Amino acid sequence: MYEAQTYEAILARMLQKALSINSNLDTREGSLVWYGDAPAAVELQNLYIALETVLNETFADTASRPYLILRAAERGLSPQPASPAVLQMAITPTTLFLPLNTRFSIGELNYYVSADRGNGNYELTCETAGEAGNNYTGTVIPIEYVEGLETCKIISILVPGEDEEDTEVFRQRYLDSLNAQAFGGNRIDYIEKVNAIPGVGGVKVYRAWNSDLKPANMIPPTGTDTWINGLSDVPEGVKTWLDAVYAAAKNNMFTVGGTVKLVIINSTFTVPSETLVDQVQTAVDPLQNAGEGVGIAPIGHVVRVEGVNEETVDLSFALYYQRGWTWDDVSGYVTEAIEGYFKELAEGWADQDEPLVVRISQIESRLLGINGILDIANTKINEEAANYTLELDHIPVLGSIAPTVITINA
Repeated sequence: MYEAQTYEAILARMLQKALSINSNLDTREGSLVWYGDAPAAVELQNLYIALETVLNETFADTASRPYLILRAAERGLSPQPASPAVLQMAITPTTLFLPLNTRFSIGELNYYVSADRGNGNYELTCETAGEAGNNYTGTVIPIEYVEGLETCKIISILVPGEDEEDTEVFRQRYLDSLNAQAFGGNRIDYIEKVNAIPGVGGVKVYRAWNSDLKPANMIPPTGTDTWINGLSDVPEGVKTWLDAVYAAAKNNMFTVGGTVKLVIINSTFTVPSETLVDQVQTAVDPLQNAGEGVGIAPIGHVVRVEGVNEETVDLSFALYYQRGWTWDDVSGYVTEAIEGYFKELAEGWADQDEPLVVRISQIESRLLGINGILDIANTKINEEAANYTLELDHIPVLGSIAPTVITINA
């Protein structure tokens, strides 16, 4: 806004103003008038720069992180903090008991035993919050001697660690909060609160997950009361239950309107572990207190949490290589490119209502960007020469790759 207010422009205006008062003044550089105005012009330029900064920091769209946080705090929003990774470790002998807080190191990071899962399996929580804890390729070493411990190895990631929310992601979340109000268990409310749970990378919200049941179909037909009253040799408990169900159905108390299904993906955009699904279920609506409002779900909402599913995608294609190149030279780059494409699809899964589609054009364009590959043809996905549509709430995972060689006739 103040880009034109430079030192030169300000000084020129000041000198011009002086000349408008007395045209005989000497305003050349080094003159008394020039020496009187030049320092003031520098300070005025600095003032305009400061004004530009204040203006930028005022609006959420251009504010730097500290001022964006202050702006978002007015709406009760703050960046999601970093969270630690939780890994599953298996030890031998399986009968050995590890006390809680027993510490291990993997590479440069330290972990501690946070839960006993039984049968020699333990949860390890990283002492350093962030995505770095997700890398468990190093050797697992106890920090202090553990008597009787023979082997220990990491089996899987139970809850992926997450870095502190990125500035641009946080900015977009703030702007989104202005366009869609989260309130009382509406769709946006579920999305915001579930995404805030450590380890969750995205969520889809479905109403009426048992929608095959219609409230009208639950109303008992004429004669049901006579049939119930005419039952004989029915245990007292069963009779009491039938009477209660009949009374509820007769008074239109059965409904599917309060049922919600949440499908989640973890923060590494892969299938979430059962541990993460259970944690989200407990946080939103514990199974043992379904619909009672014990979790973050409102009273009356019966919520079921599920994870996305994987769907294996096999590929085949014919490649034409640069002179001297072979499949062995490019195979690693091909796998990396395809897995990168599949991850992009998984990252966008939560933002679209339709099933994901693996497209031949996307695969071919990415492979053509690899050094050593000149052309590609006959691309098939799961043995079909067409785009492949996954099932709803499925993400692709790379299966087999079957390359052949293109023969070009001159």
